[in-house]
Amino acid sequence: MLRNNPSRPCYHFTPPSNWMNDPNGLVYYQGEYHLFYQYHPASTDWGTMHWGHAVSRDLVNWQHLPIALYPDEHGTIFSGSAVIDWQNTAGFGKEAMVAVFTHYREGNRQSQSLAYSLDQGRTWTKYRGNPVLHQPDATPDFRDPKVFWHTEGHWVMSLAAGDTILFHTSPNLINWTLSGSFGSGEYGSTGGVWETPDLFELCVDGSPETRWVLTVGVQGGSTAIGSGTQYFVGSFDGRTFTSENPKDTVLWADHGADYYAAQSWSDEPAGRRIMIGWQNNWLYSGVIPAATWRGSLSLPRQLSLTQTAQGARLVQQPIPELRSLRGRHQHWNNETIVPGTDLLSDIKGEALEIIAEFQADAAVERFGFRVRVGTDEFTTIGFDPRQNNLFMDRSHAGQSGFCNDFAGTHLASFDPPHGIVQLHIFIDCASVEVFSGDGKAVLTDIIFPSEQSQGVELFTEGGTVTLNSLDIYQLNPAEFLT
Repeated sequence: MLRNNPSRPCYHFTPPSNWMNDPNGLVYYQGEYHLFYQYHPASTDWGTMHWGHAVSRDLVNWQHLPIALYPDEHGTIFSGSAVIDWQNTAGFGKEAMVAVFTHYREGNRQSQSLAYSLDQGRTWTKYRGNPVLHQPDATPDFRDPKVFWHTEGHWVMSLAAGDTILFHTSPNLINWTLSGSFGSGEYGSTGGVWETPDLFELCVDGSPETRWVLTVGVQGGSTAIGSGTQYFVGSFDGRTFTSENPKDTVLWADHGADYYAAQSWSDEPAGRRIMIGWQNNWLYSGVIPAATWRGSLSLPRQLSLTQTAQGARLVQQPIPELRSLRGRHQHWNNETIVPGTDLLSDIKGEALEIIAEFQADAAVERFGFRVRVGTDEFTTIGFDPRQNNLFMDRSHAGQSGFCNDFAGTHLASFDPPHGIVQLHIFIDCASVEVFSGDGKAVLTDIIFPSEQSQGVELFTEGGTVTLNSLDIYQLNPAEFLT
């Protein structure tokens, strides 16, 4: 356990020390989920990037491993992905684990390179022909390759270039050919540079019908503040992506402020699409409180699609493996909540899971929970039936003076069926993640309350609300071994 200061999470992934940002190289192989990440081993500030490395057998408990990739003569090691080369197309060896990443040199020179491992990611060899894909002269940004094997029999690379995603194909991970592009300032949010793409196919409502989903990190202009993760739904023909929505449609994976650079695991053994993001925001990532480490990751989320009146939309659910952390459990049902109700006066904790179902009345102004409650501190999570808004307000959540825009309220529009509002909330020492409507609306925010602020309150404003059911679990710490 690495909890050497009170704001280090109990069960969210953090580096052993110093700076961490984007998750990289997510791949499953021989019983282990590999997590690589952007890492600066010399400082709690962003700097000379390496790839940190950890492994897990359940996506909950992690073992930290030595740094996987170090800077070299071609530059520092920016974001990328990892695959298992099952057919040895690159010739590196049987079932080689291959990292495809961006080399960065001064002057904003970015190129794509390879490294491979033949011992389950413990040691790495850089490809002697690096880089394998050079930055075009007219392209200011050219980074963050996400690679997967397509059923047509070739590798596909999604690559961020300004406000465009470029697609390349290759027979062997070494020789790449440009095959298509998407974006070019015409689609989605372009409030900042596009980064960290991911591309995958999902079933719609569990049926044989599928769509392709393209996720993209946007450095600015998100639905909350600063950076965020948007997504597109459409088709992919093995060479390029086509959106099925109007060009001005903007879809956000998370409506909070702190879910960025999201990536999903390759070769997940149950065929699930599991995604994790950097729990931070470029607007203030370098100034949030830090002692010996800075940066955390979200909970892993299982993805699917559901059909709505507006089209297919992303659904995110916390993975069931997280239930292994559950400790003491308390349950309530069929409670009428009136203003001033103090049903949870004996509940305290810095690591909690809350599952609630409310019957909403349109006459009620707002209802929900206040968590991490202390003297003049609380984070409010709730629903506004008049506006059909799920919200999280961290205006009084604790430390916020490091950024003028940190304190505030973040919203996700959501129309609950039959007025039934579900809230699935994960509280950790320095973050809150909220899943509502079976994962159709998601909010993620980091917070910095005092260690003593551990209370939980139910609230309603403007009338009574029915609490159909409520389960609260104390969550045990995950294991982070070194």
